[in-house]
Amino acid sequence: MTVLEVIQRSAEFLGKRGVESPRLQVELLLAHVLKLPRMGLYLNFERVLTPVELDEVRELVRRRGQREPLQHIVGSTSFCGLELAVNKSVLVPRPETEQLAELGWEFLNARASAVAGAREPVAALDFGTGSGCLAITLAVKVPAAQIVAVDISENALAVARENAARHQVGDRIRFVSGDGFAAVPAGMSFDLIVANPPYIPAAEIETLEPEVRDYDPRPALNGGAQGLDFYERLAREAGAVLRLGGRIMVEFGDGQAEAVRGMFERQNWVVEQVKPDYSGRLRFLAARLVK
Repeated sequence: MTVLEVIQRSAEFLGKRGVESPRLQVELLLAHVLKLPRMGLYLNFERVLTPVELDEVRELVRRRGQREPLQHIVGSTSFCGLELAVNKSVLVPRPETEQLAELGWEFLNARASAVAGAREPVAALDFGTGSGCLAITLAVKVPAAQIVAVDISENALAVARENAARHQVGDRIRFVSGDGFAAVPAGMSFDLIVANPPYIPAAEIETLEPEVRDYDPRPALNGGAQGLDFYERLAREAGAVLRLGGRIMVEFGDGQAEAVRGMFERQNWVVEQVKPDYSGRLRFLAARLVK
């Protein structure tokens, strides 16, 4: 069977099983098996797959047809141009979260320039690090920064440490196991706190796409009855570890902008930005604390 025949037949198979962009999904799986860039497939349409290659592709397509995420099947995903390992222990980073990372590194770089020569380096806290995507991106983009990355899941932290080592920033990220701010080492403070916490209302989890509902870890999805439990906690507790002039930046779900803003304002935060993602949905909040 040729590359083109595999693409056509497998795309039809995935389409019947409700997989979005089935041809793209097949091409990515096939490129993974053949160790080619995806666009390289177009130069090899007439190539005949070996029996071993064909068996491997069939197995991966079968798994994708069962709605296992593509990122889990190939074992990694791209985030801000960085290849990161992912598995069932961590939330697969969403494309919109790259914007939160960008907001964070822009602020930290400006902050680093402003305090150049100060006794303490700029520091950031990643609240609920998961795969480590935010912490690692900040470390890569802000060479002067020291990062603390907290997560309650030891399995998630193992993935994050692997990713930090892959990108050679493990020496500037301190991974800490524990429940939120209680895990922050005593005496530490930060110029920036970033968080993409769970924000799905508990009752809505069963309505999510199978790729999310059945494969992402439930604790990384469940934001409580209204999806807002972690924002209340962030608004109430984050100020205690934020340096003067520092910022908190969070991602939230569709329709949650006003509720999240209200939570922070009631705790004496000045909300500086509520920004949309690239699809136009309000998605990010940045605030400073009035002390």
